[in-house]
Amino acid sequence: MELKINLYSGAGNNFVILDGRPGIPDIDIPSLCRQYSTDGLMLLKESEGYDFEMDYYNSDGSSGMMCGNGGRCIVAFARDMGIEPSSDGTYRFLAPDGEHCASILPNGEVRLKMIDVKEFHRALDGGWFVDTGTRHYVKFVEDIEAIDINSLGRHYRQHPDFAPLGVNANFVERLSDSSFKIRTFEKGVEAETLACGTGITASAIACWLDKKSGAERMKYQVRARINDLQVEFTPGNGIFTEVYLTGPAEKYL
Repeated sequence: MELKINLYSGAGNNFVILDGRPGIPDIDIPSLCRQYSTDGLMLLKESEGYDFEMDYYNSDGSSGMMCGNGGRCIVAFARDMGIEPSSDGTYRFLAPDGEHCASILPNGEVRLKMIDVKEFHRALDGGWFVDTGTRHYVKFVEDIEAIDINSLGRHYRQHPDFAPLGVNANFVERLSDSSFKIRTFEKGVEAETLACGTGITASAIACWLDKKSGAERMKYQVRARINDLQVEFTPGNGIFTEVYLTGPAEKYL
C-alpha cells in the first residue's frame, strides 16, 4: 500500500499526518519524521461515537501523550479530508489523554479544547510542574533570547526530580500580566521546537499560578518562535476548566 503523505504545521510544529482509516502498513516513524524533517507523526483513525481518533507519535517513535499543535493540525486535516463535524461546526475526537473538541475559525485558525488540568505543583528552581496531557516544567526567565535552551532544556528534561518519565522544559519571559514569550525543549524530539501547544497551555497556567490574579476567566496572548497563539481557561479550586488553545494549523504538502 502506498502511503499518502500529508504535511501540516501548527505554529512551526511540523507533522506527518496519515489517513489511518483504510489501514496502513508497518512504518518506521523515526525514519519517516527524519525524511520529512517533522517533529512528530499522527494517524487519523475511526472511533465510534466520535468524528475521528488522533494517534500521536513523537519523532523518536514514543507515544501516549497529547500534542496541542498536533490536535489543531489533525482537525484541519479532517476538514481537508471531507470529514464533517458532528454538530454545530464542532469536531469531537479522541486523543491519548481523552476527549477533545475543536472548531475552525473564519480566519483559518483552530480553537482546540484541552483537558481539564488537575495536576500542578511548585517544582525545582522556583518553577512549576503542570500536566496538560503531556508533562511540563515551566521556568520564568528575564531574557528568553539569552538562554542556552539546548543545555538548560536538556538539564530539566532529564532531571531526577522528573524521572523516569521526564518533562518538556518551557522557558517563559513575561511581557505583561496577560502575555508572554516562550521557548520549549521537547522530549521525544530532544531539541527546541518552534512551538509546543501543551507547553504553551501549561505555561499560561503557570503564569496564573505565579500571580493568582483572581480573575474568573483568563486569556493569555503567547508569542512562540514564529507565531502568536492564545490560551483561555477558568481557574477553580484545584482545577482549571474550559481550557482552550487557539492558533494556526496549515497544510504545506
